[in-house]
Amino acid sequence: MKLKKHDFIEIEYTGRLDSGDVFDTTDEKVAKEAGIHRENASFGAAVICLGENHILKGIEDFIIGKEPGKFDIHLTPENAFGKKNPKLLKLLPMKVFKKENIQPFPGLEVNVDNMYGIVRTVSGGRIIVDFNHPLAGRNVNYEVKVNKIIKDTLKKAKSIFKNELNILDAKLELRDKKLIIDENIPKDVLSGIKKRVLELIPEIKSVILKKEEKAKTSSKKKK
Repeated sequence: MKLKKHDFIEIEYTGRLDSGDVFDTTDEKVAKEAGIHRENASFGAAVICLGENHILKGIEDFIIGKEPGKFDIHLTPENAFGKKNPKLLKLLPMKVFKKENIQPFPGLEVNVDNMYGIVRTVSGGRIIVDFNHPLAGRNVNYEVKVNKIIKDTLKKAKSIFKNELNILDAKLELRDKKLIIDENIPKDVLSGIKKRVLELIPEIKSVILKKEEKAKTSSKKKK
């Protein structure tokens, strides 16, 4: 069966630069060998929804229309992390860093006004920070394996919570086409995730918090 937009798929991948250096992978062993392993990182085959920016668009464009299987994909900057944008090289005064008690040096990763960047140069009281993606302007190569198309409704729902809210194993229950969420989620975030679930998984007809479900059940019993 050919892959199409909005299919949920199980996928494994490893991304390398032209030099062969690994910068991203779903394989824990490869991550350890490459020195990019992080204790709090999640490894293993991932479930994603095609066409929803859960992986690079360049990878999606390559595999949509193909059968599940293994692929070697070469991406230019335009199809990967973008070209370098000179406008994202910002000259900042030292006081910005002193305010946060940070001593800047070349290579330091910083967060300025919720923008992540890398300090490129430090000269007196002036610091140049590069807010481009660290891999902007680079060719990248991916080894991709699409294992299968996911049909399980609950697995689809859990993948949305993982990919869009970073909830690794969301406490969800499926009952009569209703998705019940047993997580503490802010109201503004909840409305957005409800919309996403209903858009991407048409077999789910309604989404509700477990505490709301309990309150409705209790109210009915009192009546």
